[in-house]
Amino acid sequence: MSFRLAAYAVCIEEARVLLVRHVSSAGETNWTLPGGKVEHAEDPFDAVIREVAEETGCDAMVERLLGVDSRVIPAAEAWSGLEHQNVGIFYQVRITAGVLRPEPNGETAGSVWTPIPDVVHLRRSSLVDVGLALAQTRPLTGHVPPVSAGGLIQH
Repeated sequence: MSFRLAAYAVCIEEARVLLVRHVSSAGETNWTLPGGKVEHAEDPFDAVIREVAEETGCDAMVERLLGVDSRVIPAAEAWSGLEHQNVGIFYQVRITAGVLRPEPNGETAGSVWTPIPDVVHLRRSSLVDVGLALAQTRPLTGHVPPVSAGGLIQH
């Protein structure tokens, strides 16, 4: 089984969420939240700020912890073909400066403020739905029920 610890930014302003367009090595695109892998010895709090800057070109400030999502993706569904556990730490983040731009030499082809009602029509990572659920319900435990992958939602 592979394992990944990641930190994700849920940035909502005026009923819009900040999404980034991820392009895989195979050329497939989908929308996701800014964020990514927590590097060795890096604090997830610092990782989410770094990832927002890398992927969007903007400075960010963490406002609060929203929750933690732990999911195991079966080998048959995982892109690697191996069972994979992803632990995602979701933060409510506010953009403080900068201009949206694509990630230089990265997998993020651009970022956009998306009206929340329009998200349901996008080919997106299930992480988007988890982050929005945490932001909208703010569960005391920081836990949301598992979000099933299907339709437009991708792992």
